[in-house]
Amino acid sequence: MAGRSGDAVRHPVFARCYARFSVAAETRGGLGVVRERLLGGLGGRVIEVGAGNGMNFSHYPRAVSEVVAIEPEGRLRELAREAALRAEVPVDVVPGVAEALPVKSEAFDAAVVSLVLCSVRDVSRALGELRRVLRPGGEVRFLEHGPGGGRAMRFTQRALDRTVWPPLVGGCHLTRDTLAALRDAGFVLGPYRRITLPEEGPRLPYSYCVLGSAVRPS
Repeated sequence: MAGRSGDAVRHPVFARCYARFSVAAETRGGLGVVRERLLGGLGGRVIEVGAGNGMNFSHYPRAVSEVVAIEPEGRLRELAREAALRAEVPVDVVPGVAEALPVKSEAFDAAVVSLVLCSVRDVSRALGELRRVLRPGGEVRFLEHGPGGGRAMRFTQRALDRTVWPPLVGGCHLTRDTLAALRDAGFVLGPYRRITLPEEGPRLPYSYCVLGSAVRPS
């Protein structure tokens, strides 16, 4: 796909569709309430990886002293910068990719990934970067979709992953196991719950999500 020169990720058509979809999902899909659960209780310095168009920004509690938001896609990054101006906490939106975060080691108290690990090129490397930038004992908050449903749904998810889904939806994969990836990267899982989005309505291949936290060991 075409894109701006210098953008690490170039999905202009998907970016525009995602921006419209995410605004609708915030209310009609109940995603705003889920974001409150995702970010509630956070404080200190936070790095958000794959910030998209900045829909999380308005949900950060005031105990957060700063958010550094990484977004590689140019159009979404522009929208995130606009959202940062409306946030109640300081938000700095910068370019970068999950596999090579442009920040110092052990500089953050918490990290946030929401609906992003499905689309990174290298999950283990991205999670290794999160370990690097978190202080010992730092927390990862995650909201990610993955495999779910019955046998027919899981077959459909695998078939979509092998064919049309990633090129159509910004590199997204439907069957990545976030919990296993976090364990493999050396994080200690905290509380988590499996949810569906939207909570009411038909179950779609991307509806099956996991919401929770994990900790970088001291």
